[in-house]
Amino acid sequence: MSESKEMIFQVRGLKTWFPITKGMFKKVVGHVKAVDDVSLDVYRGETLGIVGESGCGKSTLGKTMMMLERATGGQVMFNYGGEFRDITKFNAREMFEFRRKVQMVFQDPYSALNPQKKIYTSFEEPLKVHGIKSEAEREAVMQKVLKMVNIQPDYLMRYPHEFSGGQRQRLCIARALEVMPEVLICDEPVSALDVSIQAQVLNLMKDIQKELNLTYLFIAHDLSVVQYMSDRIVVMYLGKIVEIADSRALYDEPLHPYTRALLSAIPVPDIHNTKKRQVLEGEVPSPIHKPSGCAFHNRCPHCMEICKSVDPAIVHHGAEGHMVACHLYQQEGAPAAAAAEA
Repeated sequence: MSESKEMIFQVRGLKTWFPITKGMFKKVVGHVKAVDDVSLDVYRGETLGIVGESGCGKSTLGKTMMMLERATGGQVMFNYGGEFRDITKFNAREMFEFRRKVQMVFQDPYSALNPQKKIYTSFEEPLKVHGIKSEAEREAVMQKVLKMVNIQPDYLMRYPHEFSGGQRQRLCIARALEVMPEVLICDEPVSALDVSIQAQVLNLMKDIQKELNLTYLFIAHDLSVVQYMSDRIVVMYLGKIVEIADSRALYDEPLHPYTRALLSAIPVPDIHNTKKRQVLEGEVPSPIHKPSGCAFHNRCPHCMEICKSVDPAIVHHGAEGHMVACHLYQQEGAPAAAAAEA
């Protein structure tokens, strides 16, 4: 990413651990380390994809970056007109103001809308909360955002069950846009939709991003969808980032063995394709009792002795902005990396 790009989020050493309690007095006996020492930068106007297996911590990372989950440690710095402020230390008033700048689109559009209330009520409440007192102003905002997502204004008087899955997700996107945020954190926004409807929603999101200069954090497990949407991609494994790269570089030259295995699992619509899938062996370690060294070493086909005892730092390798956390690419491991790629 070019240095001329303005940074909007700066995450440093972020940890989100959930306590495990036992006994009558709820004694803490351990932690689920959902997000464990994550650092990344998000630039204004880009789409940053976050991928990984179920349970890797990608959704928890997104929720922590907008404080739906409380961070255990680290910093989440947000750009307020050139001044970075740590949102993990915000009080209630500051958090209320932050909510206008960062909104979230959830995976299940039906559960995100109150089934007992008409769409009009679900859309009107956020505007009232954020200080738009005039009914005429509220209706003008509602009609504007509905037009962006190609929904008729008269549909506001319907209930959520009267809409299809794709329409409900478009309504959720429109509701998130009501307060004119700078960032949308999208947590599996199309995974519950049919493939044909997915394409419509993704194209709509791209158009809205271009029109409003939005920044997207796009969390998904579908690598084809992430490739289509993202400028840069973060790959997570067991609460940590193992690779960060430009979208094209990641798909053309993946470095980490885990990333290669994920990409090899993408189905290719070609009966003559002879590409062999890389099947990972072994079980995913517990986020409660993580193995020493690299958390991936028990499943890695290129595991070395150092991998079992030393957790690799994430370092730059290859193309500009391409970073990987793997001993194959540490300075002393360059020959091993060449052998692995061969």
